[in-house]
Amino acid sequence: MQLSSPSDFGWRGAWIAWRNRILLNPRFQRFAPRFALTRPVARARARALFDLVAGFTYSQIVAACVETRLLELLADAPRDADTIAARTHLPAAGALCLLRGAAALRLVEPVGHAANPHWALGRAGADLLGNRGIAEMVAHHHLLYADLADPVALLRRGGGGGALSALWGYAETPGSGDGAAVAAYSALMAASQPLVAAQTIDAYRFARHRRLLDVGGGEGAFLAAVGARVPVLELGLFDLPPVCERAQARFAQYGLAARAHVHPGNFMVDALPQGYDVISLVRVLHDHDDNPAQALLCAIHSALLPGGRLVISEPMAQTPGAEPAGAAYFGLYLLAMGSGRPRSPAEITAMLKSAGFSQVRTLGTAIPLTARVIVATR
Repeated sequence: MQLSSPSDFGWRGAWIAWRNRILLNPRFQRFAPRFALTRPVARARARALFDLVAGFTYSQIVAACVETRLLELLADAPRDADTIAARTHLPAAGALCLLRGAAALRLVEPVGHAANPHWALGRAGADLLGNRGIAEMVAHHHLLYADLADPVALLRRGGGGGALSALWGYAETPGSGDGAAVAAYSALMAASQPLVAAQTIDAYRFARHRRLLDVGGGEGAFLAAVGARVPVLELGLFDLPPVCERAQARFAQYGLAARAHVHPGNFMVDALPQGYDVISLVRVLHDHDDNPAQALLCAIHSALLPGGRLVISEPMAQTPGAEPAGAAYFGLYLLAMGSGRPRSPAEITAMLKSAGFSQVRTLGTAIPLTARVIVATR
């Protein structure tokens, strides 16, 4: 096997090689923190490097705050450490360790007497507590962490086969999951849906259509949000039979039973219902590998009315400013799940055109890290 040299990659390869030689030089490593002009950069790079190493510890502090319901406890008013220890069922030393760690992450903050403070909800804690979907994701991350205990083993086996894939197994093999598995995953998806739903509805004007079909729509959280915003729109949901039962209950709860039609089925083997002029895929495409994802797009193209639209909304790879979320978080999350991968808008566009769609365009959203929207016309 012939080795490549930096010069094989033009000026950028040469620049990267030069930069790395400087950064790896022990003399430069000693010089940079001492020199006034390079000191701020060196300190920032040291902090960033430490965050990479310590990130798992930070996420475990967040998990402990969620599991003990510490943030809910502090939402109403500051509490003293003894009360917090009693209410979270932690020993005094353990509670204080959690509080100090959470304060370093801005999840809580001390108020009052410095020697014996009360503890209040911090800014990051308020952000987390205000978004129930994030808290639900954190609550089930113990499954992901179990799969990542040996990340090299996960990479070598190509994903799946662990705790996280067991949670989603009913979707891959219909009939294999019990009611508890269906309820757990469906509830997680429904709880984490509101922010994605709001961004999707803000980005695309569903009022221009008559009938919307949400494929893989779970408990119907997205359709309920669209239905509230567009009262004249007829709604349809396609998902596995046990999930559809939960969706019917949600539609009845929100007074949408007369407008919402449930279509039980498995889009891997069953034809999609026809007669809809817009179809949505909300956090569905990235859950599937390339071949089934491409087959799904082709099935949607066949089911749509001529001139109909497909609206895809999900986190995407290569999102400017959110690259770690796509490639690092969702990359490993979906690998552990055993199905799917984050795709860039360019990749999704190519798949849509291969399925026969035209006029593919990407719409702006308020928080691209959470979701980007692509619209394609049949």
